[in-house]
Amino acid sequence: MKSAFLDKLIERLDRLDPGSLQSQFLRLAQEKGFLETVFHAFREGVIVVNEKGRISYANTAAQKLLGFSMDAAAGQPIERYLREVEWDRVLALDEREWSKLVTREIEVSYPEHRFLDFYVVPLPGRAAEPEGAVIILRDITREREQEAKTIESERLNALTLLAAGVAHEIGNPLNSLNIHLQLIERELADLPADKEQSLRELLDVSRREVSRLDQIISQFLRAIRPSLPTFEKASVSALLKETLEFLKHEIRDRDVLVEVSEPEENLSILLDPNQIKQVFFNIIRNAIQAMPDGGLLKIAVTDSDRYVAVSFRDTGPGIAPEDLGRIFEPYHSSKAEGSGLGLMIVQRIIREHGGQIEVHSEPRKGTTFTIFLPRDEHRVRLLKAHKARATSAGVKE
Repeated sequence: MKSAFLDKLIERLDRLDPGSLQSQFLRLAQEKGFLETVFHAFREGVIVVNEKGRISYANTAAQKLLGFSMDAAAGQPIERYLREVEWDRVLALDEREWSKLVTREIEVSYPEHRFLDFYVVPLPGRAAEPEGAVIILRDITREREQEAKTIESERLNALTLLAAGVAHEIGNPLNSLNIHLQLIERELADLPADKEQSLRELLDVSRREVSRLDQIISQFLRAIRPSLPTFEKASVSALLKETLEFLKHEIRDRDVLVEVSEPEENLSILLDPNQIKQVFFNIIRNAIQAMPDGGLLKIAVTDSDRYVAVSFRDTGPGIAPEDLGRIFEPYHSSKAEGSGLGLMIVQRIIREHGGQIEVHSEPRKGTTFTIFLPRDEHRVRLLKAHKARATSAGVKE
């Protein structure tokens, strides 16, 4: 692009003496330096390409967003850094057609995972043909994250309304069913033994189904009415043992072996014992249900200067990559009988404790959940944001 100053300089070039010419070129260099300083100060990325789509200029922001240096990128084709764009067509289009193709959002993974919005402005030449283009890049990652948080908030609000309605509409009939099942059980005592046995089996099935519905309602209520933690000093290992003891029959029935490794030191930190046992229960139950034909669950308790960590590693089929990012969403469950609320509750409790949760999974290689509970001196409440074998009958340290 030629400025008015440059046009006048060209017109007077043959009439300038050497001293004046040097002065004018010095002024031109200063103007160029000033413009470059301005462009490097932009938060938006600016890239200039010639008519062949090769990079001739990129400001500092563009280099950071796309992970290159101008020294290495000069003269390189733009498609090397911005793929999935038909640059030949872009550079051949006139201004009226430009915006149909070149305004879009893209996702990049290098040098960091980001979402970028970019548009292209043509640089017209003397023959009304584009001599190149200017590409403007804007980082919209935070906007995407904020949008995701808004959607999550709306989803949780919908969950709250639905769960309240479910609890109201189903809770009372379930209580009535429980009472009548108890009355039926009393009447069975007066029946002949053969009839009593067949009817008692049907009664047991009914009770189990009523209990399952009651458990689903309880999960709904815990999801929408989370209580703040009541902190007290407690042993992480002791809470883990209590949870495994509670689940020992299900562990045995599913032929799952459990190995527990923990430090000799008794790791006691401030936490809510009931809530952390709920976290352990949900994660362990998910793990053993992921191994219906039996398997191995390794649980390790470790500590560092900042955290006490508890990891749960199963030998199940793993979580599909497309599902891994949704496991903490309400109602998302890979189990036909699952409510999709267990891991959502886990995440909420760990956040209220100021901790973190990590998930690693590979298809056919199992899944590892690791929770990090902060030590007392490092507690920050987050806002929205050696080994032993076990027998199939239980756990042996």
